[in-house]
Amino acid sequence: MRTVRRHGAGLLAWFAGIVFFLPIAWMALTSFHSEADAATNPPSFTAALTLDGYRAFFGSDGGAIPWPALANSAVASLASTLLVLLLALPAAYALSIRPVRKWTDVLFFFLSTKMLPAVAGLLPVYLFAKDAGLLDNIWLLVVLYTSMNLPIAVWMMQSFLAEVPVAVIEAARVDGARLPVVLTRVVAPIALPGIAATALICFIFSWNELLFARVLTGVVAETAPVFLTGFITSQGLFLAKVCAASLVISLPVLAAGFAAQDKLVQGLSLGAVK
Repeated sequence: MRTVRRHGAGLLAWFAGIVFFLPIAWMALTSFHSEADAATNPPSFTAALTLDGYRAFFGSDGGAIPWPALANSAVASLASTLLVLLLALPAAYALSIRPVRKWTDVLFFFLSTKMLPAVAGLLPVYLFAKDAGLLDNIWLLVVLYTSMNLPIAVWMMQSFLAEVPVAVIEAARVDGARLPVVLTRVVAPIALPGIAATALICFIFSWNELLFARVLTGVVAETAPVFLTGFITSQGLFLAKVCAASLVISLPVLAAGFAAQDKLVQGLSLGAVK
């Protein structure tokens, strides 16, 4: 019976993986079709393959080039993720290893800030950015993404840092280590899988954010998701170009997830088994 359950769970996992993979495979296949073949209904599996969609995305047909938008997304995502880690690590330390009074209420307050729909805060942020002259400024997005990801980062890292042995920290203090040294040389190496998982999730959230980037940026600070929406015009939906652009824009996130998959699994499962 146990063997049957194990094989059944394995088959279910394979089925779920295939279901999640099929849209990505279909998007990749469509990106290599011409616009005429991509628009056929039902779709053609035997259509000729071409790189026209990728040539259009990279501006070989005289259109806009994606490099500034990709660079803006990289700057906003990496800078905001770094700021989130710098702020979340000491906050999570205070809430886990050195807990304050009513620390559970503090964590709930952090998480409650994510319950507000993003569109509800769009107008105040836009008016502030307009009055401050920060529209179409990439550093405004850095600050916004930092504030948006900080609550979930503190919540995640609090659970990771709670697994750090207190005896190790006390030993470091006996040796005269101050708080910055304890955080960087004792706590951070032990909780590295959790920190990596938090960083990856914050990076993905920042890279994929569209609403604020679409409203608050124009030409100078345009991000990759905003650039992607430019392929949907009044002339129609260029499906092959959209699929090619979506695949290229997704590659940094996929590459980061693949490179950090071991740390991501360790971090997300940290503390699951006692």
